[in-house]
Amino acid sequence: MNRKSARELCMKIIFDMLVNKEYDIKKLDYYLAEGEENHSQKTYIDTVVHSTIQHLEEINQIIKKYAIGWTVDRIAKVDLAILQLALVEIQYIEDIPYNVSINEAVELAKKYSGDESTSFINGILGRFVEEEGIKKNG
Repeated sequence: MNRKSARELCMKIIFDMLVNKEYDIKKLDYYLAEGEENHSQKTYIDTVVHSTIQHLEEINQIIKKYAIGWTVDRIAKVDLAILQLALVEIQYIEDIPYNVSINEAVELAKKYSGDESTSFINGILGRFVEEEGIKKNG
């Protein structure tokens, strides 16, 4: 499994947790048990899922701050999962440049969400990186 596939799996796990309102690390075990190919990216997947659960409130506060005119509850669940994933990467995973996280989030939105979601997600993440002065760019 490559990083792009691992990122997509993480988005699905986060989406599952959002929909079921069950933020439990056992979800990770369920998804990882489905295929041995997941193990090559296990550290990344573990880090994303653990960080999402551990820092959920902080991540949602960032989304709330930069999704002007939107509440977290009104954002489509798939878009919210993509935003949470990207923000976890930007905030808590040192070796991923922020521009990669943003570009991959936009690609996930193109695949799993509506046309307007790509600019919505790009706008939130771009404003966050710009206003917070994030320097991690490869």
